[in-house]
Amino acid sequence: MGKKAIVTMEGEAPKAESAAVAKRSAKKSVINGVVHINISYNNTLIAVSDLQGNVIAFSSAGLLGFKSSKKSTPYAANLVAKDAITKAQRFGLQNVRIVVKGVGPARESAIRGVAGSGLNISSLMDATPVPHNGVKASKPRRQ
Repeated sequence: MGKKAIVTMEGEAPKAESAAVAKRSAKKSVINGVVHINISYNNTLIAVSDLQGNVIAFSSAGLLGFKSSKKSTPYAANLVAKDAITKAQRFGLQNVRIVVKGVGPARESAIRGVAGSGLNISSLMDATPVPHNGVKASKPRRQ
């Protein structure tokens, strides 16, 4: 649509309002970050965040076009890791900590994808939830 004219008082000339005056967000610079790798038997999710936990890049096997059981393969996990890291390197990321959560065949491959990207890895942590006895077992079945 057309430009909107703003009528001013005292006979001043009308000013044209345009979309070019929109705010430009300053690009955030993140040098140290955390790579959260969430592996399941069905999918691989990787999020890169700064040290406060604000996510700056995210990728998953489904985003890259893998369907059904192909999402849980080590090959897909490697590509997801590389994709998430390349998105995060636009922010100047150099040093990372890796936090791995979950079980599945793609754990090691995702870590290798992050390590092969040229970033400095300061630590590797496993945050897989482990039950401490869990819920009560059901009663035995009657005969």
